[in-house]
Amino acid sequence: YRYCKNKPYIKSRYLRGVPDPKIRIYDVGQKTAPVDLFPLCIHLVSGEKEQISSEALEAARIAVNKYMTVNCGKESFHMRVRVHPFHVLRINKMLSCAGADRLQTGMRHAYGKPQGVVARVKIGQPLLSVRTKDANRKHVIEALRRAKYKFPGRQKTAVSDMWGFTEFTRTEFLELREAGRLEYKGVHVKKIKNKKMPKN
Repeated sequence: YRYCKNKPYIKSRYLRGVPDPKIRIYDVGQKTAPVDLFPLCIHLVSGEKEQISSEALEAARIAVNKYMTVNCGKESFHMRVRVHPFHVLRINKMLSCAGADRLQTGMRHAYGKPQGVVARVKIGQPLLSVRTKDANRKHVIEALRRAKYKFPGRQKTAVSDMWGFTEFTRTEFLELREAGRLEYKGVHVKKIKNKKMPKN
């Protein structure tokens, strides 16, 4: 199920009876923590163009959450699952009981029924992101290493230059904060543009 073969096939008014995704929570840890609290950001990045099931995403989320909670405490990090499962998988169910060989239709009407949902990911796309304090760096890397075992294909752990989940590097963030040009928006910030003085 990991290969992206057909067009995206998503739940819609034409496609009903899709089972719910296993993953329901995408943010764990201290998700209300202000931007200043967690400067370090580490990603788990996909190395392949593939499909990842909602079951695998849920298993990885639980693995990271459990390891980080035990080793650092549940208020010491914020993890976000960066991909969402929208693509629906189909299965052409066959009977497997005794005497089924006379009942089975084989390849006639082989269009299957919805079986589960998967997320389609590209090469270099972040799957999980964790923001935390610099002291917890080795714990985050170990937690993401454990999460790799829940996914098919290969993944890499990347330590980001950005401050937390913001779009600014650490030096830019500190300069803007010193200058008072940051507008806080929860887990990220916006840069306040310099307004030009009107000419008389």
